[in-house]
Amino acid sequence: MRSYLDHAATTPVRPEALDAMLPFLGGPTGNPSGMHASARAARQAVDDARERVAALLGAAPGDVIFTSGGTEADNLAVHAAVESGTGGGGSGGRTGGQGGGSVVCSAIEHAAVLRACRRQADRTGAALRLVPAGADGIVDLDALGEACDEGTVLVAVMAVNNEVGSIQPIADVATITRSKAPGAALLVDAVQAVPWTDAAPLTATADLVAVSAHKFGGPMGVGALVARGRAAVAPLIVGGGQERDRRAGTPNVAGIAGMAAALAASEATRAATVDRVAALRDRLVDGLVAAAPSLSETGDRARKVAGNAHVTVAGIDAEELLVLLDAAGVDASSGSSCASGAIEPSHVLVAMGMASSARSGLRLSLGWTTTAADVDLALEVVPEAVARLED
Repeated sequence: MRSYLDHAATTPVRPEALDAMLPFLGGPTGNPSGMHASARAARQAVDDARERVAALLGAAPGDVIFTSGGTEADNLAVHAAVESGTGGGGSGGRTGGQGGGSVVCSAIEHAAVLRACRRQADRTGAALRLVPAGADGIVDLDALGEACDEGTVLVAVMAVNNEVGSIQPIADVATITRSKAPGAALLVDAVQAVPWTDAAPLTATADLVAVSAHKFGGPMGVGALVARGRAAVAPLIVGGGQERDRRAGTPNVAGIAGMAAALAASEATRAATVDRVAALRDRLVDGLVAAAPSLSETGDRARKVAGNAHVTVAGIDAEELLVLLDAAGVDASSGSSCASGAIEPSHVLVAMGMASSARSGLRLSLGWTTTAADVDLALEVVPEAVARLED
């Protein structure tokens, strides 16, 4: 038996998503940009999915831009905000291309946002201002207010942190942004929020919202950027003019259909899933802390999503621990792996004032398929692995 506790990285495809995808995988599928009957059927499937996704995310269908995933959506959003220089409708911001303005970003953002912001700042000469978080994993709102000014073109604060699971106060972030930086676009990466929260009200005040299908039971390789009314979006990828000339390329019809179905299924079952998984998470974290004195829970559990169980283990390198867990049948992560799979110091823990623990974070993330047996195995294996490394 294996215990899969890495749902924050990717979660299994829901049967509803697979059912929605199969008609476009097992037979001829037209190109949605074409004119014939098969093309029209494919285009109708994309349009129907767009309407479903928009409704579930609290947006208009025309606001939804389908992408290859959350990373592309984040990059497109950052590019759009800095290129427009004013968030697409505000006043007071200076264009990044003129070498002015600033980009304000929480220091606990996913690398897809952080690296995109750094690249745009380097390219345009805009100042990049990183805002720290507290020990609870919540962005420092006072520091955010100090970082914003009338020259700010973009403010980026994620809805839910991908490492420690902290739910950010987006309504407060929006209030500060509108007051201190009225010309800025507000980007909310909601990739980790959708499985555990009602993303529509949580992100309602944002101009730009990124989501990724494989985090809530859809297929890998598809996501969306919601770009509301005032957010002008210049494409990163140019070509045929798809997605209202905001993202060129033939749409992933099967993936888009699967994404819409998974989002609807996640919405329909969320309340029951949250209650069930939160109980499993609590049993897991409480059991681990009791069994391993060197292990500590990270952040404030009351302000986290139900599926996140993040701990640090004093004096132990997460990479060594993950190797032992893998061999014993537990799939987990540190939350700070680079593309090669090697463990890097966690910028999230550093931003939370936990630099001494930046290499010792262990993220056990639960999801819609997690069972009591998964938790039981982790409660057996993790303390044994920690004790082995401490010997």
